[in-house]
Amino acid sequence: MKDLDLGTLLAVFQEMLGWTLWPIIALAVLASLAFLWVVLRDRSLLSRRLVWAEICGLGGGIAAVLIMQAVTHSGFADLGGPIDWLLVLGIFAFGAIGAALGCYALFGLLAGRKQKTA
Repeated sequence: MKDLDLGTLLAVFQEMLGWTLWPIIALAVLASLAFLWVVLRDRSLLSRRLVWAEICGLGGGIAAVLIMQAVTHSGFADLGGPIDWLLVLGIFAFGAIGAALGCYALFGLLAGRKQKTA
């Protein structure tokens, strides 16, 4: 693995995640587009919705770590060095961010447009 390019990374992630790679990518793109659409529609971030989305994001981070361990058939006892722990923290961070974006978009889509106050 002398050269690190997009094709190499894609092959490594495909090997690690198997069939779950493409649904994860599709869900991430869908959540990002929905979040962008809700923010552009409302023309602002609503703090109440954002706080609830961040709370949901914590659960998403935990779920991402547990799903990764189930997919890779590993556990916390298998974590060896610092890079393993950094990878777990990265998985938690991406899961939390993705869940927060998705939840904010879902809350925005369910709530409808922001009400204008007089």
